[in-house]
Amino acid sequence: MKLYWSDVLAPRKTCAVAKYLQSPVDYSYLDLGRGEHRTAEYLSLNPNGKVPTLVDGARVLWEADAIMCHLAARCDSELWPQDDRQIDVIRWLSWNAQHFTAHAGTLYFEYIIKARFGLGDVNQAETKRASEEWRRHAAILDRHLEDRRWLVGNGITVADFALAVTLPFAERAHIPLGEFPAITRWHQRLNELDAWREPFPALVLAN
Repeated sequence: MKLYWSDVLAPRKTCAVAKYLQSPVDYSYLDLGRGEHRTAEYLSLNPNGKVPTLVDGARVLWEADAIMCHLAARCDSELWPQDDRQIDVIRWLSWNAQHFTAHAGTLYFEYIIKARFGLGDVNQAETKRASEEWRRHAAILDRHLEDRRWLVGNGITVADFALAVTLPFAERAHIPLGEFPAITRWHQRLNELDAWREPFPALVLAN
């Protein structure tokens, strides 16, 4: 398998899952600043021109959530459960994409990506709206996690990796994580995992 990635938000969770599962993946770093995600060769794999992309034999997958599920299914991991929990995992993945990380991702883009790639000043109206919406949805997640260690069932799943993806950047992205104690405790549990703290292949990052 080959995983095309860069050190930005969506690939973080796929790299974390691959590392957690010790998946036999060859990593191929794309320098977004140099437009390596827009080459004809890469667009033939992922017409969206986004990262990550996984090539597994003749199968090509894009979208980080799908890649995480594929990696877990490939090694029969409980990260992608094969029972009634699977529907709950899908529910949280969908909710996350539409709400929780959608709004946190706006903050990540405005405060981190814009500065990194020279994309202009922070849009204060956008950050205000995103902060308000993130708080509203974070309150839902915080209540859910009050008496739980993980999102679904008694063990960690790909849903945990997906929903937490912006939280390592909370301070830099002005995400008000500290206002939500259950989410904070949950993320602290994730931070006990080496794969979560240091998901990216260090050797490639040195390029």
